[in-house]
Amino acid sequence: MLNMVFLTNSWLSSFDQPGLCITVAVLLHYFLLAAFTWMCLESVHFYLALVKVFNVYVPKYILKCCIAGWGIPAIVITTVLIINKDFYGNGSHSEGNPFSNFCWIQENIVFYISVVAYVFIIFLTNTAMFITVLLQIHSVKSRTQKRSRIWKR
Repeated sequence: MLNMVFLTNSWLSSFDQPGLCITVAVLLHYFLLAAFTWMCLESVHFYLALVKVFNVYVPKYILKCCIAGWGIPAIVITTVLIINKDFYGNGSHSEGNPFSNFCWIQENIVFYISVVAYVFIIFLTNTAMFITVLLQIHSVKSRTQKRSRIWKR
């Protein structure tokens, strides 16, 4: 959906309908945040599968992942819309080219908080999960090599 909204964004913004542009910008923002949220949930799943291998039972795990994956971005979007729906709009970079219009976030501070900071937090989380998984794999490998040396002796 992110790709579909992104690819049709310029065309839909050419209709000069503020409501349509706000809707397209909200959808683009939502699906972008949802994609990154699901990427973060994948890293958590990776952590649970490779580090916390045993005795990990989360009741209704898929339901909780779906609520987080689709709900957290919805909370961010709803917050932005409640504060001011005019943060979304049509930003024209070149008046001579009608296809240069693009429906997106118009305020820089809102963009930096609701997109850049969000993605940065997910990047830090994914990096922490990745390092933890690598350390776990390295420790398992070290223990296996020590055992094999003991058995060889």
